Amino acid sequence: MKRFTLSIFCAATILACNKSADAPQDSHNDNGPILGGKKDNHGCLSSAGQSWSELKQDCIQVFNQGFRLNPIEIGKDQEVISAFIIYNDDHSKIELFLPNGSDQMILKKVDKNTYGYSNYKYDSNKSILYINGAEKYKGNIE
Repeated sequence: MKRFTLSIFCAATILACNKSADAPQDSHNDNGPILGGKKDNHGCLSSAGQSWSELKQDCIQVFNQGFRLNPIEIGKDQEVISAFIIYNDDHSKIELFLPNGSDQMILKKVDKNTYGYSNYKYDSNKSILYINGAEKYKGNIE
């Protein structure tokens, strides 16, 4: 009799634990906010530091993949906000990412060590970015 009672009790316990039919099938809410932030037109997550690269045709983190150029003139209480460059595969072009959300631009190689576009010129030998003929950013080369 004890075995029969124990068997009934175990069966009832197992059946009571299997209540999946009463649970909602899909509790996912498509109208809720996207975790991690919003994506831009190219699908890049700005909250993850991603920017669209025209040269790479992909979302990149310029601070991880680009070459850092720091401002030459920095005020006493001013933050250092860097610009970045990224080379294409054959080094015939660079993409320039300016700070403060400015649009990036493509500079084409004009001679052995110089890239240019409009009033922007980058000397890859000296690692200096010129804007309107003035030195504005410089890379840390040793």
